[in-house]
Amino acid sequence: MSVRQSAEGLRLAIFSDTFTPQVNGLARTLERMIGAIEARGGVVRIETVDESAALPDPRVVRWPSIPFWAYPQLKLSAPARWRVSPGLEAWRPTLVHATTPFGVGLAGRSTALALGVPFVSSYHTSFAAYLAHYRLGALDAIAWPFQRWFHNSGRMTFAPSRFVARELEGHGFSNVRIWARGADLTRFNPRFRSASMRAEMGAADDTFVVAYVGRLAPEKGVHTAIAAMHEVIARHGARVRFVLAGDGPDEARCRATAPEGTWFAGSLGGERLSAFYASADAFVFPSTTETFGNVVLEAMASGLPVVAPNEGATLELVDDHTGLTFAGGEAPALAACVERLLADPVLRQAKGEAALAAAAARTWDAVWDALIADYREALAQGAAIRTPGRVA
Repeated sequence: MSVRQSAEGLRLAIFSDTFTPQVNGLARTLERMIGAIEARGGVVRIETVDESAALPDPRVVRWPSIPFWAYPQLKLSAPARWRVSPGLEAWRPTLVHATTPFGVGLAGRSTALALGVPFVSSYHTSFAAYLAHYRLGALDAIAWPFQRWFHNSGRMTFAPSRFVARELEGHGFSNVRIWARGADLTRFNPRFRSASMRAEMGAADDTFVVAYVGRLAPEKGVHTAIAAMHEVIARHGARVRFVLAGDGPDEARCRATAPEGTWFAGSLGGERLSAFYASADAFVFPSTTETFGNVVLEAMASGLPVVAPNEGATLELVDDHTGLTFAGGEAPALAACVERLLADPVLRQAKGEAALAAAAARTWDAVWDALIADYREALAQGAAIRTPGRVA
């Protein structure tokens, strides 16, 4: 039996503009990360935005914040708060990790500088792609220089996939490491398939259920999936059911344009999310902006074949064995993949079994071993900030 990397002596201060109860891949990963580091002997403190629905937690310090105008579900802390959080100096962090480059994340950088402790960062969102979707492409000229300045300030920058790591290195990011994601087969597994959940979906025993999980937002490509499912359902009728879990800024438009009979489950968690995945027959993931795709791995762990674009980080999860790929943004191509799985139950089963096996090979223990080893390397390097405090 392998010995897990110990986090003894690590006092980790995480600065992030997203955390639970927000529902997204990063927030859920951070929640899992805290438990893993504490289980290995480390101590964690979280500095993040305020949330009215948040439960009290002595490890979490919440900063006054405001909704992001382009995406009200996300919040940003006011720039005036770029200072060391009260009590943090006495808490004595040994490492500062910023997971976002904005309000709270910028405070993490300045905190590391003020306290003289090592600083690391991680890159989770393709902001250049998001700017294009929200018609803010003019900001792209400053987005990369700003992010390069922010991330190169630290000892290392963590990327969630090899694809993203190569992209960052191409933009001049230095010392990029991989912080991958694992699959939790105790939470996501075919055994959670549920007759009652399928009844909620409006599916009979022989109904082919196509699922989507994620934000209902333009950058997620959800409208490509909706257009594709219009084609599929027009040709196959009640044999096919389209179900979506999640919410977001485009929810009203999604509901207005979805095929008749589409079920919007809203934001799900816990056992209901496990059952939602496992009760479907295929999973569609139309986004071309992902840096990893946590929901893809969850769907694979649930035994679902995945239909995804033939580009980007998702290709590190979805291949000819675990699913089918299509030209990103092309609804007819996505529809053809769905119909191929619908027509061939043997193919569908084979790809679902391969997806489950591939997910099972990605263990969270291995992820945390690698991350803590990198943390220890950053601690050994000493000083907090590597570059002058200037955007260049």
